[in-house]
Amino acid sequence: MGALSHIRVLDLSRVLAAPWATQILGDLGAEVIKIEKPGEGDETRLFGPPFLKNADGSRGDATYFLTTNRNKKSVTVDMAKPEGQALIRRLARRAHIVVENFKTGSLSKYGLDYKSLKAENPALIYCSLTGFGHTGPYKDKAGYDYVIQGMGGLMSVTGQKDGDPGAEPMKVGVAVSDLVTGLYTAIAILAAIIHQSRTGEGQEIDMALFDAQAAGLANQAMNYLAGGVVPGRLGNAHPNIVPYQVFATADGHLILATSNDAQFRRFAKLAGLAAVADDPRYATNAERVAHRQEVVDMLKPIFTTRTTAQWIADLEAANVPCGPINRVDQVFADPQAIARQLTVTMQHATGPLTLVASPLRLSATPPEYRSAPPLLGEHTDDILSGVLALSADEIARLRDAGVI
Repeated sequence: MGALSHIRVLDLSRVLAAPWATQILGDLGAEVIKIEKPGEGDETRLFGPPFLKNADGSRGDATYFLTTNRNKKSVTVDMAKPEGQALIRRLARRAHIVVENFKTGSLSKYGLDYKSLKAENPALIYCSLTGFGHTGPYKDKAGYDYVIQGMGGLMSVTGQKDGDPGAEPMKVGVAVSDLVTGLYTAIAILAAIIHQSRTGEGQEIDMALFDAQAAGLANQAMNYLAGGVVPGRLGNAHPNIVPYQVFATADGHLILATSNDAQFRRFAKLAGLAAVADDPRYATNAERVAHRQEVVDMLKPIFTTRTTAQWIADLEAANVPCGPINRVDQVFADPQAIARQLTVTMQHATGPLTLVASPLRLSATPPEYRSAPPLLGEHTDDILSGVLALSADEIARLRDAGVI
């Protein structure tokens, strides 16, 4: 039994940030009922190519949708229709948690806001995820990961530094603002579940992409808040540690990650630069940061004397942190990925489907893989009959009326 096997989540969210959070809850055992618009569904079903291929050869869902929707039951309900709103309210009365990511105030006109649902279910945990939260001058603005990476400071510290080839603010290669917000959202919901179990009280959770991205600036934020330094773009270099960056080798690139002075001394000896480690200009990390360009210029020609594989073998033997830069295919072919079982194969309507496994490792309540990402509306009849006790005739009438 999963740790959350006693929990039912009504998921009114779509795209990435909030569905990322609800998939985590589903992996931990929660029953997640995903409400989607009839005939359309979650926008990410169309975020392709690539797409799956249905058994009849037709185009299936985009692979993007598969990223964040396993262990969920898809129920199609048109919340623009009064009967659809009534169905969702009935499901909310039987849920422990509601998660939604509509713009601020959008659901109040449907009677699906926190105040309305709390009146019928006082123990309800209601989690709302928006771009900028429900307060402040930007509360009505739509929030998208790309925009938040820019507004939240991430792009100002990502990319080649001014003056270097290709210098411009750069986004991260995955929607990291969405993912970080999804993780924070899952943490907030888990905290609310503990409070709910102790007191019987529900609560409202107001999550914002902008807030989470600001928190995710981590050391870069503190470089400014406590250090008075406005960080800029440094390419693949680290603002607080030197040398801690990518270097070109004889046949590619590698990452050197010397995070303390002892590691630097071991590296310097290996690289034939033992005297450099004793030089007052380079002996400590603070001095190396102060003389960053000198250190980097000294190391660049040395790294081109050996291949990436040779350097990694030598550096690992000397206990100096380093690593290759793998393509995505190489990540999942890596012996470590295989040993840690970082993929899982599930049975989908289109056939066997390989997904990225949950990284959570719990000895007593490990993640569960109960069902692959659902087809649109795959569980509508099951949920309406099983949870709401609707008859086959009632379900047929709702379908004929376009409510489901």
